[in-house]
Amino acid sequence: MYLNDIGELWLPISLIIFFVFLFGIIIGSFLNVCIIRLPRGESLFRRSSHCMTCGEKIKPYDMVPVFSWLILRGKCRNCGEKISSRYPLVEFLCGIMWVLAFLKFDISVQALLTALFFSALIVVGFMDWDTQTINSGVLMFIGLLAVLSFFLTDAASIKERLIGAAIFSIPFLIIGFITNGIGLGDTILMAVSGLFLGYRELIPGGLIGIFLACIVGLIIKFITKNSKFAFGPWLSIGLALSVFVGDGIFTWYVTTFLPK
Repeated sequence: MYLNDIGELWLPISLIIFFVFLFGIIIGSFLNVCIIRLPRGESLFRRSSHCMTCGEKIKPYDMVPVFSWLILRGKCRNCGEKISSRYPLVEFLCGIMWVLAFLKFDISVQALLTALFFSALIVVGFMDWDTQTINSGVLMFIGLLAVLSFFLTDAASIKERLIGAAIFSIPFLIIGFITNGIGLGDTILMAVSGLFLGYRELIPGGLIGIFLACIVGLIIKFITKNSKFAFGPWLSIGLALSVFVGDGIFTWYVTTFLPK
């Protein structure tokens, strides 16, 4: 069923988009917990949310995604210390990506799986930026999404998914083994993302991510003289873009440059 159909039946499209965005920023609030706690090995559920400065438990009415940060002007209600603007940024970004997923695939299983894929990429990007590591649990989650996508949708064939899993991960593995320049987390990220997307979407997205990483890496090396930097954020951006432009770019390249 399409968003237009639902809008004509019982809900305005704008209201549907609002609810999707609202649910997305709620998921984004949980992503903030994942980004902070997973690298520390902390439980995602046992300990309640608290101020990172004073340790005070955050009241439920201060945990409304995005809006609470704005109302509190980015400060803890208890100690007055600043709360990083990254919290609402992650929440807002997640909300936008959920909306885009549902606009792309309408109300469908593929839309839900893609929105969850975007959520995982947000965690990968920010966590790798902070720690230069990618959590194995997040990678397993993307792998699970790939399995569900194969059984529940016709987005890509098993052949396309297997090629997608190998086309970047094998070169990454070889380069990482020889030069130690690409981490195993980046390699597995490309493998499970290839299983989810298939090679038609993965190839353009992977190349975009690599290009961005190279540009940023050169800038960082020029400024800091340090060649070590997080690869995951830029791969995540490329992978997210591939959902929207990957297949179109791939089709254009094949029809334009390859012999018929």
